[in-house]
Amino acid sequence: MAAETNHHHHYNHNSHTTKSNKEVSSMIKQGFISDPFLLSPNHSSRSPQPQLLSLPRVSPLSPNSNSLSPPPTPTRPTLFDMISNDDHTRHSRHSLEARQRVSRVLEEAPFRNPGNWGGFGDVKLSISGRDGFRVSMDVHRRVLADRSRFFAAKLLRSDGVGGEGGGGGGGVLHSVEICDCDDVEVYVEAVVLMYCDDLRRKLVGEEVSKVLGLLKVSAAIMFDAGIIACLEYLEAVPWSEEEEDKIVTHLTELQLHDSVAEVLKRVSSDSLTSLRADNIFLKLLTGVLEAKDDKARREMKTLISRLLREEASLNQYSNENRLDVSKDTLYHLCHGCLSSLILSLSEATCVDESKKDRGVLMGEIAREADNMQWIVEILIHKKMGDEFVKLWADQKELAALHSKIPIMYRHEISMITAQLCIAIGRGHILVPRDIRYALLSTWLEALYEDFAWMRRANRSMDKKLVEDGLSQTILTLPLPQQQSILLNWFHRFLNKGDDCPNIQRAFEVWWRRAFVRQYVVESQLQITVCDYPN
Repeated sequence: MAAETNHHHHYNHNSHTTKSNKEVSSMIKQGFISDPFLLSPNHSSRSPQPQLLSLPRVSPLSPNSNSLSPPPTPTRPTLFDMISNDDHTRHSRHSLEARQRVSRVLEEAPFRNPGNWGGFGDVKLSISGRDGFRVSMDVHRRVLADRSRFFAAKLLRSDGVGGEGGGGGGGVLHSVEICDCDDVEVYVEAVVLMYCDDLRRKLVGEEVSKVLGLLKVSAAIMFDAGIIACLEYLEAVPWSEEEEDKIVTHLTELQLHDSVAEVLKRVSSDSLTSLRADNIFLKLLTGVLEAKDDKARREMKTLISRLLREEASLNQYSNENRLDVSKDTLYHLCHGCLSSLILSLSEATCVDESKKDRGVLMGEIAREADNMQWIVEILIHKKMGDEFVKLWADQKELAALHSKIPIMYRHEISMITAQLCIAIGRGHILVPRDIRYALLSTWLEALYEDFAWMRRANRSMDKKLVEDGLSQTILTLPLPQQQSILLNWFHRFLNKGDDCPNIQRAFEVWWRRAFVRQYVVESQLQITVCDYPN
């Protein structure tokens, strides 16, 4: 905020002093003189001399001045008098809209009613923007001094230069100009706000962006009541996410310290550590896995997955240590799902001895398999799925139980194998070849058997995606293992057709590797030992 103020002090000269109209016009243009009655043509050689003080400057016009021209009778300024524009912005659409908004503010401005303040204002306050938009207001010294520590300090200092300041009804005694404002409208509204007793009520219904502007101006002129009112408003109203970013940025830049603590409690917590955050994530994920309502469980799975993906994308471009669900937490949940799945399958294989209804057991199997798919999806997205591939490949007991359950109830379990093959085929999971082979050795037969039901019962399953993932995973193995798997598939496909995954592409690649290209890799390492005579 740059401010221009003028000290107009009338005094007697020992020598005759004159100024040309050209000089005076230049001073007006520069903003050194803004009080029209000081430029009266009736002024004699004893007319006032402007005194330029350091920024910001506030100086009084002594009521005991010996000016030859009496001060004019105060008149109520019109809105046209109060608002002006430079020529180069007069037709600007932005300026026109700003003029209209400021006009509405000034129409109801308290300082325009002299009856409430003992007369017209004794401070001519001019506010000009960088685009040439300018507003002049006759406001009251006592209001500025009472409400703003900035104005109080400057006006008291000016009293020491020019004598006692005048009251509210004796005409303009001070001339103050604030230049190069970012938003003239907000400065005008901040001045109007100084005249209000109930600031909180005045701000009701305002937009957050407007209140942020008022807060910035209030802080600049040390209008403490305005600062408090704006902060109370921001603390009480709801924010959009876009507004939230602006509020946090503005409050940080203004450096109001403890004053903003209540406002920022909505978005910050000093006590939230990584350990506490991980405990919260564990409770949320566990809550989803154990949800009673299936529709709500599906909705929350989708929501949590989306939020975790958003968090991961933020971490990708930031070096900050953001609070995140830990690998240990995810694998803790994996082991829990596995235990529940094995228990449900065990009970289902001896359903006659179990007290549970068969349909209930099958529902539990499908539910636990679906839960496992969700956790595996999160692990893959967070690039933490390598350990799970080994864990899943080692589930010999679970695979044996799986083969004893009717396909219509167990096919969701094979979707987990499909997930892993897709991730391996895309390069999203990197594991040694012995683990890749163990995965297929344990679960490929189950996948073949369940494939038809997977296609029919799971509408969201992408058949081609599963087939491509399986093909790529097989082709990462040594050629003899490729041959063993693909010859077995060849005979199965001839008997099952579309009920078996179609991995012809992998078969073609294996064929060319085995019979067409026939790469031979020989050791290039040769060691020669030579004895040289002494």
